[in-house]
Amino acid sequence: MSCELILGGARSGKSRLAEAAAADSGLAVHVIVTAEALDAEMAARIARHQADRPAGWTVHEHPRGLADALAAVAAPTRCVVVDCLTLWLANLLDGADALPPGVGAEALPAFVQERDALLALIPALPGRVIFVANEVGLGLVPESPLGRLFRDEAGRLNQAIAARCERVVFVAAGLPLVLKPGR
Repeated sequence: MSCELILGGARSGKSRLAEAAAADSGLAVHVIVTAEALDAEMAARIARHQADRPAGWTVHEHPRGLADALAAVAAPTRCVVVDCLTLWLANLLDGADALPPGVGAEALPAFVQERDALLALIPALPGRVIFVANEVGLGLVPESPLGRLFRDEAGRLNQAIAARCERVVFVAAGLPLVLKPGR
């Protein structure tokens, strides 16, 4: 198993880098996408990503249930790109705005179950898996409690995924910076 995490800001080139690595892998490429087109702007973003992908790649849409999707799709002869962990996390934090002040995401059973299932699965995944995630902790402190919760959980998730991956790359302005070189 080979696992990689590619982090970066919005429009940093992280998806492009993941797609190039997948294309160069020599393996059959499957992409697990986590975005949902809940408005016209997001639909346009999704369409832009779809247009950028080669036609021969298999795409699986899973805004939730990522561990189950990965278990079903990952194989020794495949490179799986998960794009992106940050949107998946946002989907899992649905209902977090109703949490009492000071109560974290650990109070959301669906979040805990899905996060823990993904983290437990990563070491056992066959083939090559490339996770794409936003690094959201480099900006301003969000104004709202929900924004701060999201930022904190994204940072924790990125750390946990990075600890389980052989290779970690940070992308800024389209340029990759290898944080963890792998093999």
